[in-house]
Amino acid sequence: MNTFDLTPFYRHSIGFDHLENIFDSMVKMNEVTDNYPPYNIHSNGKDNYTIELAVAGFDEKNLSISLENGILTITGNKDEKNSQYVHRGIANRPFRRTFRLAEYVEVTGAGMQNGILQVHLERKLPEELKPKNIEIKTGNTFKKFLDSASKTIDGHISK
Repeated sequence: MNTFDLTPFYRHSIGFDHLENIFDSMVKMNEVTDNYPPYNIHSNGKDNYTIELAVAGFDEKNLSISLENGILTITGNKDEKNSQYVHRGIANRPFRRTFRLAEYVEVTGAGMQNGILQVHLERKLPEELKPKNIEIKTGNTFKKFLDSASKTIDGHISK
């Protein structure tokens, strides 16, 4: 199994220790999966994505989509015990596809059309994580800011 040495990145960052675990789990996921069914991942702008799976021969009763601990799992099972084929060229074998979602990425919906299952995703950042501009205070406004900030530090006034 491949492992990643992320030590050089840790010098310039704080709190990203979990990245090594994420990379290792992604390598494990790729080792156990095959290429069935084929899929596409579209970026529909900055924070919107669509996963498309080619699921010819499956209908919504044969498919399930679940999300647990940031892992999106799409499974398909088709019961064909009573089917008899003269020729079988369309693969309808059971499958399980997994995708690790980034933090704050949510599934907004899923649908199927023309044998393509679409799962729509959106990154929804909390307000406190969105970029913001910080006002630069001057003069009396800055003095008032310093006065109020000094009162909140350990309950002591420091000047």
